[in-house]
Amino acid sequence: MTPSEAFVETLVAQGVTDVFGIVGSAYMDALDLFPSAGIRFISVAHEQGAGHMADGYSRVSGRHGVCIAQNGPGITNFVTATAAAYWAHSPVVVITPETGSMTLGLGGFQETEQLPIFSKITKFQSHVNNKLRMAELTARAFDRAHIELGPTQLNIPRDFFYGDGEYEIPSPIVVERGVGGEKALDDAAELLSKAKFPVILAGGGVIMANGMDAAVKLAELLDAPVCNSYLHNDSFPAAHRLWCGPLGYQGSKAAMKLISKADVVLALGTRLGPFGTLPQHGLDYWPKNAKIIQIDADAKMLGLVKKISVGICGDARAAALALAARLKGKSLVCHGNRDARLAAVAKEKKTWEKELDGWTQERDAYSLEVSAASRYMHPRQMLRELEKAMPARAMVSTDIGNICSVSNSYLRFNEPRSMFAAMSFGNCGYAFPTIIGAKLAAPDRPAIAYVGDGAWGISFNEVQTCVRENIPVTAVVFNNGQWGAEKKNHVDFYNRRYLGVGLDNQPHWANVAVAMGAEGLRIDELSDVGPALREACEAQKRGKTTILEVMVTKELGDPFRRDALALPTRFLQKYKHTEIKR
Repeated sequence: MTPSEAFVETLVAQGVTDVFGIVGSAYMDALDLFPSAGIRFISVAHEQGAGHMADGYSRVSGRHGVCIAQNGPGITNFVTATAAAYWAHSPVVVITPETGSMTLGLGGFQETEQLPIFSKITKFQSHVNNKLRMAELTARAFDRAHIELGPTQLNIPRDFFYGDGEYEIPSPIVVERGVGGEKALDDAAELLSKAKFPVILAGGGVIMANGMDAAVKLAELLDAPVCNSYLHNDSFPAAHRLWCGPLGYQGSKAAMKLISKADVVLALGTRLGPFGTLPQHGLDYWPKNAKIIQIDADAKMLGLVKKISVGICGDARAAALALAARLKGKSLVCHGNRDARLAAVAKEKKTWEKELDGWTQERDAYSLEVSAASRYMHPRQMLRELEKAMPARAMVSTDIGNICSVSNSYLRFNEPRSMFAAMSFGNCGYAFPTIIGAKLAAPDRPAIAYVGDGAWGISFNEVQTCVRENIPVTAVVFNNGQWGAEKKNHVDFYNRRYLGVGLDNQPHWANVAVAMGAEGLRIDELSDVGPALREACEAQKRGKTTILEVMVTKELGDPFRRDALALPTRFLQKYKHTEIKR
């Protein structure tokens, strides 16, 4: 067969049914075979969108997400999306056709070195160095994406799609992840059996291992409160009596106050990333003297961020079940104060919900000032209404930015693979294309993107993809006419000397959506928020994409990060006789 046929046959063997990208001559011979192989090619507006769609697709389905583009500029546009997939541990395969092998290094048309660009944001790079190795190296890229839990790159010189040869199409390698070391499990069980106030921190590893049921079983055995790790609000069911909400930026005060009481923390499927455990709401909540048991499928993550007492390299689901088996029937110290602990859980959750109900707007002087001059909705009130109207089984992707980040306080899920964020990469323009990929993988589930107006300016071009490819989703665009997260830094540190944060000349985004063939609605009354979201999700069933442009005040939540900010002494020295208002 031809190398193109070997390539496509390998995709079929790996179970690939959908590929995201923009058409290009570099791989057109293989693309021509997609329809006969049963592979759908989703044509997008921008390659970054294709990469995010592949990410969303894989995070919902648990299967490979696949993207492909033209060599050179098409491939460099994949970089941001690949980095986001890297930090989300998504098994995305980035297929990068390259300049022809006979002109490589001569500075030809659309040429760049494509392997160095992705070397630090992929788990494995597979370069086809001979056309007769096409099937072998293609299969390896797909296998490693699952084995290494992250994106891989398949780099193919464009002339290697042509010719003929004999090929064996490899079967996918299936790796069953183990429970972890026996001694480590015994030591962990011993710590948990003696804990007076155990707390479980459920992370993304629970989701990837399909381990929510195991997390629930272990939590119920211990009657331990469960916190979600940052941006993994779907790692434990919110309806469960032991659920406490997420840690990290704009997370749950209930979760923070409860984990602060812990004498043993079981970090189940989480790397304990530094940003996800930072103080928040004025609470330095991480328990300084608690014993930490960390379970992660990647041994390199164990003890990397927090000092641990026991490290278990294993699958989150398998390890949780193994711990439950070891603890079942044992006399557990934590059962002696079960009633008091459960009462504390119920009290903190009730207190937090009451605070959220009353937290209708930000209370700092700047926010009160700008809100008084605005007729639009307060962001927190609007987010609470969205939460109340959220349909069952909804999937929500969130972009980076001020209001999207505040939504972390209001997003609750009862099944895994429901919440998607750019994780610690934190790039703008993530949420909308990601939810398109998620919808394609789970067409029966409502799909909603939360997007700030700045990020929407980066990603709204994919509305045409939704319409053209019949992938109906809902985008909620928070319009406050500013880059809010950065503007907050200007307020707090630079005496409101705004530079580059204003977006007041934006078009009427709802009208733009209509012009692109979607439904569009601008909302400026709080009472209209819930009905509009419900109707938009109903419209998805009729194949309609809806853009809800939500008009909100310019008030701002807590600063997103302060790790490198301080009052600028240069200003104070130069203008020491000028009155400074901070």
